[in-house]
Amino acid sequence: MRAELDAAGWLRPSWPDARAAAHVRALMSTRRTRPAFDDADFDPGREGSSQAARCNRDQLERTLGVPPRWLQQVHGAEVVRVDRCAPCVPPVADAAVSASPDVACAVLVADCLPLLLCDDAGRAVAAAHAGWRGLAAGVIERSVATLCEAAGCEPAALQAWLGPCIGPRRFEVGADVLRAFGVDPDACDDEEAARAHFRRRDRADGSARWLADLPALARQRLADAGVGRSSGGHWCTVDDASAFFSFRRDGALGRMVAAIRLLPR
Repeated sequence: MRAELDAAGWLRPSWPDARAAAHVRALMSTRRTRPAFDDADFDPGREGSSQAARCNRDQLERTLGVPPRWLQQVHGAEVVRVDRCAPCVPPVADAAVSASPDVACAVLVADCLPLLLCDDAGRAVAAAHAGWRGLAAGVIERSVATLCEAAGCEPAALQAWLGPCIGPRRFEVGADVLRAFGVDPDACDDEEAARAHFRRRDRADGSARWLADLPALARQRLADAGVGRSSGGHWCTVDDASAFFSFRRDGALGRMVAAIRLLPR
């Protein structure tokens, strides 16, 4: 599915429950976000990219209305309360939670799944970087638990938005990924693998491979954690080169940011 972007090239979440829109501001950059995102770098310390990265960070902050708290992402499951962190040193984590309207949660992606969450009453928000390693390690479950603690609510009061990621027709994985999700590739048949969101598609040389459905894996994890309402997750970063960066398609060409903040009451 092609992404429907606003006039400035941002992808704006459509929440499963309209109550969320009254409490949060959420967005995701794309390759068509203007004016600064032609070079989608956000690391001002990387050689040759400092000016573009600062422009991108400044544009994001202006659009959000508050500064984002950046993370040092490692494809893990660590979750941090960014409203309690000093802004100068990005914490090592792959998910952020905030109960303050003064800072935004933000994650960077280029095929991994960006996940934004909020509670119905608008008391806290979260953003998670959910690749297959993070999903298997429990980044969703830990994000839900931390967000519920911050918001003082149960998981049923949360709703989630799944952004663009590598799609189920493109995400080829090996047996190690199935094992990470508790699926024995040597013992399961095709029907069992499909129920676990993996579809068998061997290579021409006969080596065993599967296609993984990252959004479906995330929705299952959300449901198991008690979050029954989610939207999004139907854009493929690999297929839509006009709108999205893709590490698997392009290499280290650029990244996108997904961010969310609470609005003042």
